[in-house]
Amino acid sequence: MATKKIGEVILEVNNISLSFGGVKALTDISFNVREHEVRAIIGPNGAGKSSMLNCINGVYQPQQGSITFRGQTFKHMNSRQVAEMGVARTFQNLALFKGMSVLDNIMSGRTLHMKCNLLWQALRWGPAEREENAQREKVERIIDFLEIQAHRKTPVGRLSYGLQKRVDLGRALAMEPQVLLLDEPMAGMNVEEKQDMCRFILDVNGEFGTTIVLIEHDMGVVMDISDRVVVLDYGKKIGDGTPDEVRQNDDVISAYLGTSH
Repeated sequence: MATKKIGEVILEVNNISLSFGGVKALTDISFNVREHEVRAIIGPNGAGKSSMLNCINGVYQPQQGSITFRGQTFKHMNSRQVAEMGVARTFQNLALFKGMSVLDNIMSGRTLHMKCNLLWQALRWGPAEREENAQREKVERIIDFLEIQAHRKTPVGRLSYGLQKRVDLGRALAMEPQVLLLDEPMAGMNVEEKQDMCRFILDVNGEFGTTIVLIEHDMGVVMDISDRVVVLDYGKKIGDGTPDEVRQNDDVISAYLGTSH
């Protein structure tokens, strides 16, 4: 990986605990994310990784702890607040509009940047038309960046799974996030699709300077593209550090090899 300048801490997770009924999903989790880094969250199935992302982007409200973003500390945030502050998210299970084109799906990520009201947008006249044309230019650049020009007018439901994942990434990029949360962006992909997605993630991080928080099961991928890794197991943090440090952590080795806890 090319040398890059990692900045100051942009996001801090402080003592987060989350329960569903009597089941503890997360217990006293703390870690931070630095500007411009790729920060991976790994762990076996059921470790609490997606629950952690859901706390960060306001889908879940933790019972304890807080999240600090650019120096502002929040106990509870909703998803819209998080998006307005510059945090975008892709989901493990694709939530695309299958009947809409690639272009229109990615355009939906520009909603927060639209200034004209819904009536103007519906009429597509005057200021609304000018605004839509400007937004469309930005979306076309994302389509070029993700190398999906040939599919721009294709309904997303007709695309391969790997290309749909790319569209999902494009919609998140259309929000112009400072922090991008990726929930298993390579799940279900073949080797070639994974290589493409790795390249796009590194390019987003390198060319746009976007900070990335990534959940991924493929340990080879994680160790190749991450600057730092936090490891969860049964909702608890068992490791945190560089890929090399995590690789040598006895608790992490035990969790992945299935030895007794």
